[in-house]
Amino acid sequence: MTTAADAAFRAALSRFASGVVIVTTRDGAGKPHGFTATSFCSVSLDPPLVLVCLARSARCHPVFARAEAFAISVLRHGQEPVARRFASRAADKFADGDLETTAHGSVVPAGALAVLECDVAQRQGVGDHTLLVGRVVSVPVTAPGAPAVYFDRSFTTLSTEGR
Repeated sequence: MTTAADAAFRAALSRFASGVVIVTTRDGAGKPHGFTATSFCSVSLDPPLVLVCLARSARCHPVFARAEAFAISVLRHGQEPVARRFASRAADKFADGDLETTAHGSVVPAGALAVLECDVAQRQGVGDHTLLVGRVVSVPVTAPGAPAVYFDRSFTTLSTEGR
């Protein structure tokens, strides 16, 4: 049951605009798994570290809890369908195509603005999430374009007014 305080907390967080990423890894048998996240940030430049948060209730959480590596793909405007697919509880989020495999073997959305391939540097349980800290080992993709932006519980675009 959601309390008024929970609703107010969620409403306040929805007022923070964020980029959208897809995080992927492979299980011990090589099967890809992934999720959509808006909780992603840079942690350090030296060494290059990034952080992403994964709900412990996520179907793929057990795989990421054991994974040694993962990839983060920064989505571009127009990739909302792939973001919604990876945010769903679908059994096979990789069946619909529009994905590619990097030289390191990561399965990532085709056309992403950036891809960061990471080794797991640290995991930390906090509240109902696990913080995954990754040491960036490869950046196979950087491309120009407008980012996918999530604000007020929906996808939107950045204004280019004043540029």
